[in-house]
Amino acid sequence: MQIAVIGTGYVGLVSGACFAEFGIDVTCVDVDKAKVDNLNKGIIPIYEPGLDKVVEKNVAAGRLHFTTDIRSAVEQALVVFLAVGTPPLPDGSPDMTYYRQAAKDVAEAINGYKVLVTKSTVPVGTGKWLREFVTANLKVDTEFGVASNPEFLREGAAIEDFMRPDRVVVGSNEERAIEVMKELYRPLYLIETPVVITSLEAAELIKYAANAFLATKITFINEIANLCDAIGCDVHDVAKGMGMDNRIGRKFLHPGPGYGGSCFPKDTRALTTVADKYGVETRIVDAVVEANERQRDAMIPKIEKIVGDLRGKNIGVLGLSFKPETDDMRESPATDIIKMMVERGAAVKAYDPVAMTEARAYLPDIEYAVDEYDAINGADALVIITEWNQFRALDMEKVKGLLRSPKIVDLRNVYEPRDMREMGFEYVGVGR
Repeated sequence: MQIAVIGTGYVGLVSGACFAEFGIDVTCVDVDKAKVDNLNKGIIPIYEPGLDKVVEKNVAAGRLHFTTDIRSAVEQALVVFLAVGTPPLPDGSPDMTYYRQAAKDVAEAINGYKVLVTKSTVPVGTGKWLREFVTANLKVDTEFGVASNPEFLREGAAIEDFMRPDRVVVGSNEERAIEVMKELYRPLYLIETPVVITSLEAAELIKYAANAFLATKITFINEIANLCDAIGCDVHDVAKGMGMDNRIGRKFLHPGPGYGGSCFPKDTRALTTVADKYGVETRIVDAVVEANERQRDAMIPKIEKIVGDLRGKNIGVLGLSFKPETDDMRESPATDIIKMMVERGAAVKAYDPVAMTEARAYLPDIEYAVDEYDAINGADALVIITEWNQFRALDMEKVKGLLRSPKIVDLRNVYEPRDMREMGFEYVGVGR
């Protein structure tokens, strides 16, 4: 089977590389010639552990190709994935400009039966629109299928998530398209991956609903953590007791400065705009969006509790990306927290293992360190914002010696409060 993937962003590149790993012939298409040229040279435009090796292996095997020629890619493919970006507009709804252009280009290149599969996160009803739009723009009179196949890839663990997913969701109202998609995902049947077959609309909604629910779990435990701070108990004990209930589960009960990234903020807002379109209230999701924004503001008093007035203070920050194992700075809590510290007169020196190049576009006015200890050197306090593994076992005697005063604000609860206080640190966590 040959497939085409339109868009070599995070989802498109990971999906294309992993399908090639299954033994499928994949052509990834992008309008950005420089990006395509770099990919053909083995230069990966995003940081994702293991992706470079998968790309290199499958390019060498002749199964993975990169091009700007969308017509040739579509003509040769049985399945065409639309995996272009749908960034948020100011009102929270997704910007469908790239998707519409990709759909037009695909429609004009179709030369026989194809299954057009939406991989991008799109509003409910997009699949229906796609069928009508492509039909109106076909240059060759032919049948084609339409399907929705939402992605559930975690940045930093995307290869494993694709190769060993919890489930594969395929939404379509056409039996022929469903059978083609089942055949495409046949390699996953060997590990008994559940394949959920739904309508187009249900598949489109599943993506939004899943991300909104996970965002709700994060926001809920953050509010419980704030309550724990007021009461004087440990949120880790509360989360552990909650998570042992299988109806709740242990995952996503880790308090911190709020969720970020390219999915949760965008998808929660998009879900509310979809609901508004259909005249349905989404009070829970609306509250999640608002509470998550407040959570970032709530981190500043924690820092001021230890440091006092931030004016004239030097703050060492560890972690800039929205989560570990990615260089993604989109909606990262670090951006807002650092900006608020700077607005209050602090000087910030930060370090992140991979995100500093990206961070400079978001935070051009701070100093960047060469390593974690350089960020700490001479600081009035250390603030941990992203829980990279290399920050989990810092040499605390060295840290104490480098800091002007032994003060740590741990916004990811990497360390145990009792241990830190026994070592002579003033320590503040979230809900601890």
